[in-house]
Amino acid sequence: MNNPTTTFAAGLEGVIACATRLSHVDGAAGRLIFSGHNAVTLAQTKTVEEVWFLLHEGRLPTAEELSVFRAKVESLGKLSTAEIALVKKARGNEPLSAFRTAISAIACHRGFKPWLNRDVKEVEAEVLQLQALAPSIVEIIHTGKAPVRKHKNAGYAQRYLWGVTGKRPSADNLRAVETYLILTIDHGLNASTFSGRVTASTGADVGAAITAAVGTLSGPLHGGAPGPVLDMLDSIGTPENAASWTQAELSAGRRIMGFGHRVYRTDDPRSLCLRGVAEKQNGPRIKLALKVEEEILRALKAKADAKALTTGKPVRALRVNVEFWTAVALEHVGIPRTLYSSTFCTSRIIGWGEHVIEQLRDNKLFRPLSQYTGPEVPESAF
Repeated sequence: MNNPTTTFAAGLEGVIACATRLSHVDGAAGRLIFSGHNAVTLAQTKTVEEVWFLLHEGRLPTAEELSVFRAKVESLGKLSTAEIALVKKARGNEPLSAFRTAISAIACHRGFKPWLNRDVKEVEAEVLQLQALAPSIVEIIHTGKAPVRKHKNAGYAQRYLWGVTGKRPSADNLRAVETYLILTIDHGLNASTFSGRVTASTGADVGAAITAAVGTLSGPLHGGAPGPVLDMLDSIGTPENAASWTQAELSAGRRIMGFGHRVYRTDDPRSLCLRGVAEKQNGPRIKLALKVEEEILRALKAKADAKALTTGKPVRALRVNVEFWTAVALEHVGIPRTLYSSTFCTSRIIGWGEHVIEQLRDNKLFRPLSQYTGPEVPESAF
């Protein structure tokens, strides 16, 4: 009963499900590309709005275009009194769940309709609204109050950090957050992006597509939640405890947070960049984090080498992923660990939105096959 011409790939591993010009994750070489540009270079030298414009238009903006786009994003980032009340009602013990609920509630309040057979520009405008609102939504979820006015702010990243910490951030802290937000703005066809595109492919409204993406991100296997890395550093305590703690965890077969990635077969370029950010910050965690990284990498390599010797096949040792150094960098700028996933959403909602736009511009409903493993039915039953 199975079609012999189809190939089953668990988790769609290795399956190309769509074409995109937005980003490319070169896992073998450890490179991340955003629309023809080195993502790390962009993160070190550009603003969120510049990279956002690049993803949307396929090129970097001129100074005049950037000014206009930044003003538009700020204008669209304001919530009505009724919408502020909706976000307040969504608040609970889990900020990411509140964020997901708020996105859905606002899309409903604004009357977003399925995009099929509608003017594409009109639908794009709805996507931009949801993208621009993320900093205000997280601020309300965190403080329980209406967003404060950020007079003469420097843009999306500053409004976010200002809203979460309650004060105008320093230039160094702003650059650190800007770097992080750019590095995580998009990352190929990851689970949440795929979920958003699948939902969009049905013709559903863009609020449903973005809500689906946020819901998918909430799963602990997705990533985007570096808070547990700080819990790990807390439990280790001092650099002197790093080696013994690592051995105890590996011997117990427990997963070590902040190491390993589904795609990268070498160093995660985002992690290397954020490591540089953390070293420049030179905060109280840096010595501990560097020692923990060193000991864990050494232990993971030894484990991989031992397995390779036993099996006679090469085994790839896990490397540091983006979550490890994200945790150190975001803690230093004053973002509480309970908001790390929400901070990720503030960045990735831009990528999700651009993928939704890309999907609706050249849409085909996702409808993969499944492999039936139930009992066979005799032909006489038909």
